[in-house]
Amino acid sequence: MDISRKTDYALRMLAALVNEPDGIVSVRIAADDNDVPYSFARSIQHDLVRAGLIESLRGSRGGMRLAVEPSEVTLLQVVEAVQGPVDVSSCDSVGPDGGPCPRMSECRFNPIWRGARALLKDYFGSVTLEEVVKGERCPHVSERFWSEDAFVSFAHKCPERAE
Repeated sequence: MDISRKTDYALRMLAALVNEPDGIVSVRIAADDNDVPYSFARSIQHDLVRAGLIESLRGSRGGMRLAVEPSEVTLLQVVEAVQGPVDVSSCDSVGPDGGPCPRMSECRFNPIWRGARALLKDYFGSVTLEEVVKGERCPHVSERFWSEDAFVSFAHKCPERAE
């Protein structure tokens, strides 16, 4: 899993919107204040509009504003809106011929990658955009991942530990 530069920049721009009392920020100001190249910021703006996260406003007092409540959108939703599904490996869905990987059923690593994906999705989904930006809460790992035994459902092919 790699958080792309585009996702990093998008999160910076969204943070600027969350912190703006008037709710409207020009793309130029958001780009300058967050060290985002302006042309890249415009591209990100279009992607965020397409994802339904922001609205574009035209005119002399135009810019962008949030189209969602930052208290209701998770970090996971933002990451997936910008760069697609969270995953650590594509081996469980796409083999060399475009179909399922032919080794998936006997692969010892596939369950580990599935567990890692579930852990990341749980972690990113545990906190809202507002909670992160306002410093109210950090992401956390839910109870279902607190013990080694919790991964049994993912890593069903792992050998039992010797006690």
